Amino acid sequence: MGEMVDDLEILKGKRVLVTGDTGFKGSWLSLWLNLLGAEVVGYALPPEYEKNHFTLLELDKIIDHVNGDIRDIEKMNRIFKEFQPEFIFHLAAQALVRRSYQEPKYTFDTNISGSVNILEMVRTTSSVQSLIYVTSDKCYRNNEWVWGYRENDVLGGHDPYSASKAAAEIVFSSYLDSFFSQQRQLGVSSVRAGNVIGGGDWSTDRIIPDSIKALEAGQPIILRNPGAKRPWQHVLEPLYGYMTLAIKQYREPQRYSGSWNFGPRIESIRTVEDLTNELILSWGEGTLKLESVNNAPHEAGLLNLNCDKANQILGWYPRWDFDKTVLKTVEWYKGVMNGTPAYMVSREQIQEFMRGVLG
Repeated sequence: MGEMVDDLEILKGKRVLVTGDTGFKGSWLSLWLNLLGAEVVGYALPPEYEKNHFTLLELDKIIDHVNGDIRDIEKMNRIFKEFQPEFIFHLAAQALVRRSYQEPKYTFDTNISGSVNILEMVRTTSSVQSLIYVTSDKCYRNNEWVWGYRENDVLGGHDPYSASKAAAEIVFSSYLDSFFSQQRQLGVSSVRAGNVIGGGDWSTDRIIPDSIKALEAGQPIILRNPGAKRPWQHVLEPLYGYMTLAIKQYREPQRYSGSWNFGPRIESIRTVEDLTNELILSWGEGTLKLESVNNAPHEAGLLNLNCDKANQILGWYPRWDFDKTVLKTVEWYKGVMNGTPAYMVSREQIQEFMRGVLG
């Protein structure tokens, strides 16, 4: 594992573009890349929520950030020409299932057309050597079976969000086969993670932000789908996988290009009710309230990823178990609530995670 950590040193001084740096995963990744010494440019819409990880980190003072929409190919073209990125992590997306029912066109435009723009930029920019193209575990056609989906399983999606991510994967595959496979010095991968949690998420209609808001207010946590099982993982787990993969394909582009799953171990596949009970335990107090919702939009009951490929070929494995994942999430929110700067809490959690990998 130490060799993998040493490999991250390759990112020092490299020009790295992160789309979606104002989002939950994107802000964590941009901070981590900065701590590794990368020259980071972030490209994203302004933060959507008044309370957000990007603003609390004061990330725009740490990296170069450009306000922009991935649907705006002309602006993106200017950024690529000026910055000449070597590594690209594409995370910008409309990432909420329930919002996709309210705004399906926006979801499809952003997640498909926006991703096409990224692929076009990579196709026409010779400086790019590694692309990590983030989709979702929800890109698979969900048959609600108990075993994990593999990278070569059938794609599909019931809700507009899942369908948009499946479509983005098909577009990626076309670009890989039609263009990138002939570019011998370019490594490109699509990556699919599980349900990511951690400090700094205040998105609407997500279980951790909703639960934290309730706990802070001394109100019960309301669950609309308590029996749904999800593959819960800390945000740092897949991000470490993404960076590890980016470096591997930087060295051996043809060998490591393709699609990869980064999900938690089987014991971290728990129900929503299990997650909130563990959250209350780590918080020290709180109550649950189960509430049935009539005519609620369809959401998957069970979804699990098979990560044998990343385990065996990359040597990547999850580091934090379910209990520690929830504990670190709670510690982040409590630390910031108690006045510790978000930058310090986030940096310490990244450093702790890296120490664990070295161990």
